[in-house]
Amino acid sequence: MNPRAPVPKVRATFFECLRGGRLLNTTLNTTTVQARDRTAAISGALIALAAVGWVWSIHESGSMTMSGSMSGSMPGSMSGPAAMVSTAFAPFILAWVAMMAAMMFPAVRPAVRLFGLASGRGQAVATPFFVSGYIAVWTLAGVPAYVAWKSLMGPLADGRHWTGYLAGGVLTACALYQVSPLKQACLKHCRSPMSFFLRQRYNLKRPDGAVRAGALHGCVCLGCCWAEMAVLVAMGTMSLAWMVGLAVLIFAEKASPFGRSASAVSALAMAGLAAVLFANPHFIVHIT
Repeated sequence: MNPRAPVPKVRATFFECLRGGRLLNTTLNTTTVQARDRTAAISGALIALAAVGWVWSIHESGSMTMSGSMSGSMPGSMSGPAAMVSTAFAPFILAWVAMMAAMMFPAVRPAVRLFGLASGRGQAVATPFFVSGYIAVWTLAGVPAYVAWKSLMGPLADGRHWTGYLAGGVLTACALYQVSPLKQACLKHCRSPMSFFLRQRYNLKRPDGAVRAGALHGCVCLGCCWAEMAVLVAMGTMSLAWMVGLAVLIFAEKASPFGRSASAVSALAMAGLAAVLFANPHFIVHIT
């Protein structure tokens, strides 16, 4: 063996180093401190964005309640979900994105935090590229939600009995999906952001690669939560009580040690409520 032969360098990505524990021996430097500061700033921004989403949603819910109380005595008038300030597409999408920020960003924070650490060490581009891909997926998901909401807001406001059957069917489908293998597979990826980054093949040093990785993570997140979002639409898209309940459930599934149990318990609760609606569809007026 030639003693002067160059020793081959082993190049490992930030995420591989982090998984292997080698990062612990190399992070006591200025770059690491800056990365941690940047990660703290990103976490703070996510929390602030979620807070803005909740404030917006509470404001819209209050506006609907006031509008509903003012118009409730008028024949054929709309109240509840139908009292949204506008039925136009753009305001709905804006409200939808605000809701997603409120409900999803606390749960997606671990993945964004990891990406922020990689960005701070030069292994990825700026974090907003990753977040923009994630937001784009949920914005597109708002399109079918808008169509369903616009079709349902009148019948829900009028308390038509078939809306109770529809809500019961949506709750039943969601209950079944909560305990399905596909739901658990998506939830596994959401609960393990490190595994997600190690498996994805996009170049995170390129803006388009980071956006695609964010969109892919958004698709996995959508795979976890689409049925719960369908329940939100079926019950009245801007229903604050349902927003809070589903946000707590999503956070428990993704960020708590008893996520699988939370899915199972919620499935039983949804199935029970579906049975009530099938037996008495007019009960829908009391829960929307």
